[in-house]
Amino acid sequence: MKNKRLNVRLTDKRYYKLVILFTQIDRTISSLVDEWIDSLPEPKNQNITEA
Repeated sequence: MKNKRLNVRLTDKRYYKLVILFTQIDRTISSLVDEWIDSLPEPKNQNITEA
């Protein structure tokens, strides 16, 4: 699997809130994003080309 990078703009306050929360529950922000993406419905048109 080839890894891709996703950049997200957050305020410092929101970023540190996430860092503290995920440190407390012993998870990574990436794992949350993975779960969220997996919970999305499948797209109707799956003809996706590599950029």
